[in-house]
Amino acid sequence: MPPETTADAPVSTRTAVRERAARNRKLTVYAVRAGVLAAFLGLWELGARTEVVDPFNFSQPSRIWDQIWQWVTHGTAQGSLGEQIGYTLYEALGGWVIGVTGGVLLGIALGRIRFLAEVFGPYIKVLNAIPRIVLAPIFLIWFGLGPASKVASAVVLVPVFFNAFQGARGVDRNLVANARILGADNRKVTLQVVIPAATTWIFTSLHFGFALIGAIVGEYIGATKGLGLLVAAAQGTFNAAGVYAAMTIFAVVALLTEGLLTFAEKRLFRWKPADSGDGR
Repeated sequence: MPPETTADAPVSTRTAVRERAARNRKLTVYAVRAGVLAAFLGLWELGARTEVVDPFNFSQPSRIWDQIWQWVTHGTAQGSLGEQIGYTLYEALGGWVIGVTGGVLLGIALGRIRFLAEVFGPYIKVLNAIPRIVLAPIFLIWFGLGPASKVASAVVLVPVFFNAFQGARGVDRNLVANARILGADNRKVTLQVVIPAATTWIFTSLHFGFALIGAIVGEYIGATKGLGLLVAAAQGTFNAAGVYAAMTIFAVVALLTEGLLTFAEKRLFRWKPADSGDGR
């Protein structure tokens, strides 16, 4: 192989320096994040032990950890902790799958068929203006305490339909016109132009956390199992540590699921330029 030219050496050196700086910056960010969390928990624990803050109402990190450990080792009043997490994930996943599938199909259909968009447009605006979380009590009345009402709550919180609708409506008309000039019919235009163009819109709304929120709110209002029921039960017994413990578990589950979705999105959209995050 030919030796590295003198022009290539500075380029490779600058690249290595930039990569090293990026790694150092990432490590610094992680370290500062951990330090902020540790400082917050330490001040909270100290404030509760010295009664600067009321430990009955605000609890303290050590009691929250004890509550989580008790649930892990001895289970909850409703069953094992894994069962509660699994039940909530089952409801949220069911609502997420239905919301994504139905949202994409209906959103693309209404975005492509102008007559349907004109007919249902005002109703879509009304539905989008309603805080959908308030529908959870209605679903509880309709479907009862079982998982169906929580799945329905999760479905309405997944915003895929509105993004798919806007993505289909916002496709560059020149692309559609060029596809028709090349002989594409409506089906090919939809599959080869509209859906790929709307994919970015759709992926920005694939947040599993919204479905989790819907499931947990439904469980909080009325359920037989789930993380939301743990929050409601702890609140009913004035167990502040239990409320915070259930919220902590929910946060960890949400972060893990969102991390998996983010990883999938990066794998599917490797062609997109990375966001530097520095505002430039």
